Amino acid sequence: MKIVIPVAGIGTKLRPHTHTQPKTLVPVAGHPILAHIIDYFVQSGYDEFVFIIGYMGEKIEEFVKSKYPSLKAAFVVQEPREGTGHSVWFARNLVHAEDEMLIVLGDTIIDFDINVFKQSEQSLLGVKKVDDPRNFGVVELNDDGFVSKLHEKPVIPKSNLALVGIYFIKQAGHLFEALNYIIENNLKTRDEYHLTDAMMRMIEDGEKIKVFHVGNWFDCGNKDSLLETNAILLDRIAETNPKPQKFPNTIIIPPVSIAYNCDISDSIIGPHVSIGEHTIVKYSIIKDSIIGSYSQLESAVLHRSVIGSDAFLKGLSQSLNIGDSTEIDFS
Repeated sequence: MKIVIPVAGIGTKLRPHTHTQPKTLVPVAGHPILAHIIDYFVQSGYDEFVFIIGYMGEKIEEFVKSKYPSLKAAFVVQEPREGTGHSVWFARNLVHAEDEMLIVLGDTIIDFDINVFKQSEQSLLGVKKVDDPRNFGVVELNDDGFVSKLHEKPVIPKSNLALVGIYFIKQAGHLFEALNYIIENNLKTRDEYHLTDAMMRMIEDGEKIKVFHVGNWFDCGNKDSLLETNAILLDRIAETNPKPQKFPNTIIIPPVSIAYNCDISDSIIGPHVSIGEHTIVKYSIIKDSIIGSYSQLESAVLHRSVIGSDAFLKGLSQSLNIGDSTEIDFS
């Protein structure tokens, strides 16, 4: 099975952090979002990946090649960027028509049992019930449990089953044929080519598609969801590694993730704090926050904040969303 990961998006909802790095490389619980995704599949025995890159794609390619040198990884540039369906279409020359293909959106961390694909004779769509499905692709099922209709962000949803961004395609060629059809006929929804439209085309051509329900679903598309994901993943880490590092005159309240080459003193850190490598923290109180690498914080009181890499912050009690290479002095 080949795993296709679209990571070409700009990530406007995570600005200013995505001004200097791709959304999928934004850190959460001590690792970039993309690393959480790749690690799960590598640990499950998969090593064939296709990355659809675009915005700052060279940084993604450099990260994957340096951190995962043994992967069989291919990279293809999506240009222009015209939706998720258009993105996956760019993998058509890298995945054989008879191959099984798993599509996983690069800004989403999902809990699911990978064995569900090994046992399936049909294509499968990952879903989860949500209170308000209007901002998602929505699935309707028939009486036999097969997908009957797919809608992209419907104004009046007829189902609360939302697509979570993971798609198992039993034969990749069927999806590429459907994508070719909608692209050649310029069949766009909200000015983009969507996977939902291509899969609806497959269903109309007689394809049988089912759904599978996922566990936790972490959409890391904005500050609030990023911090929520950080907290939940740190809680899991605490179960397997409950003893945090010790720093001079500092209280550490687990769970936290602190790189081993940080300089922290006279502070209170935690709970639910991630701090990147080579960061300096002095005389500060930080909780429920993500701090990037090579940053310096002094006399700061932070909660529910995301601070980028190479940032300098002194003398503040606030909730912030500060990008890379920022310098602020409130003293």
